[in-house]
Amino acid sequence: MATPQTVELAKTLPPRLLRFFQRYPPPQLFPTITSQIAATPADSPDTISTTPPADANAPVAEISAPDAVAINPADMPFPNPFQPTKNFTTGRWHGPVYGLRKQADLVKLASAHGVVDLLPWTIKKPGEKEARRIERGLTVKGTGEGQRVKGKLWERTLKGRLEMRRQAMLDMPRLIQEWKQKGHGRGWKKWPSGKAKK
Repeated sequence: MATPQTVELAKTLPPRLLRFFQRYPPPQLFPTITSQIAATPADSPDTISTTPPADANAPVAEISAPDAVAINPADMPFPNPFQPTKNFTTGRWHGPVYGLRKQADLVKLASAHGVVDLLPWTIKKPGEKEARRIERGLTVKGTGEGQRVKGKLWERTLKGRLEMRRQAMLDMPRLIQEWKQKGHGRGWKKWPSGKAKK
């Protein structure tokens, strides 16, 4: 079942990690754990209750014990204690067994003792935050891959205004010549339509 190396490793772990691994044993250390859990002993009941009844008169939804456990060895034989779970009978969600603060503490302990790979998946594992930042971008809207930052109104219209100024500067010699021909403003039309506003 457990190799001598894992027993020696377990002796060096702090009690908090030992309690966690006793409650949620890592499948990679115990390859036969799924077959042990799937096999129901003779003294255990044939059915287990998945949820408490909503009211006292409602019948309790029961399923057989072998169906309740995933026999696939690649999957964990228990729900991830770091993730919320859904009760499909009632449709309600249950929060994770360990909150984010406790998850961070467990990951720090496990990384200090070199057993962080034995923990179930959590956002607090090393490298997960960086991977999410690469995938989703920064929290600023528009900084992800293929997105643009919206910007202020003056920033969005700056390119067009600079182009209008450039065209006006290129057209300035013609404008000065027209000003001089019309008597330095005496016949100058203030408005393009020729009608002065009153």
